[in-house]
Amino acid sequence: MSGLFGGRSLRRLLRNLALALFIILVAGPVATVILYRFVPPPVTPLMVIRMVEGRGLDHRWRPIDEVSPALPRALIAAEDARFCDHHGFDLNALQKAYANNEAGKKIRGGSTISQQTAKNVFLWPGRSYVRKGLEAWFTVLIEVGWGKKRIMEVYLNSIEFGPGIYGAEAAAQRYFGVGADELTPAQSARLAAILPSPLKWKVIKPGKYVARRTKKIGKASGAVRRDGLEACVS
Repeated sequence: MSGLFGGRSLRRLLRNLALALFIILVAGPVATVILYRFVPPPVTPLMVIRMVEGRGLDHRWRPIDEVSPALPRALIAAEDARFCDHHGFDLNALQKAYANNEAGKKIRGGSTISQQTAKNVFLWPGRSYVRKGLEAWFTVLIEVGWGKKRIMEVYLNSIEFGPGIYGAEAAAQRYFGVGADELTPAQSARLAAILPSPLKWKVIKPGKYVARRTKKIGKASGAVRRDGLEACVS
């Protein structure tokens, strides 16, 4: 009798565990992605972490149609030239990053804008396998559920551009005293140039590396526009 009862308890425990995992890994993420397809994400885990660290929070949502086209163009040039072509993952970029890192050169990431958006909005900073697995799952969900323009819109509004500064509008106001709709190509290239180290590199009075990177991104932005690499967000 006790063995039968124990077996039923075990089955009940396994069912409850399976249900919990389904909610955590499937139902919860899918529902949140659907919600954020229409509603601006109010805050991200990184924003909360930075606030706890005492860095403050300046975050002002701005629809993508009210952001200067120069900024997404610069971000595509700097972070993910194949953004409009891939389905969330750029295997060529990952292979290059792996080869670069194996050769002992400066560590280089291979994350796409879609992956960065998934990480920024839904997850915590870190390099664990669990977090990377969740990042891949959320990347698939937003690629399917949002589409490229919405991904770029959320990315523009969630990027960390400095201590406590998140999104295009807050960055434009803080650094240049203009709205995100007024950003020039040069200003946009400067903002893109400080990624992915916005707490280390400076937009105003940048060092030599950021200055060189700004010029490189400016030139690449011209190629993005000329070759139509931004078509999916226009």
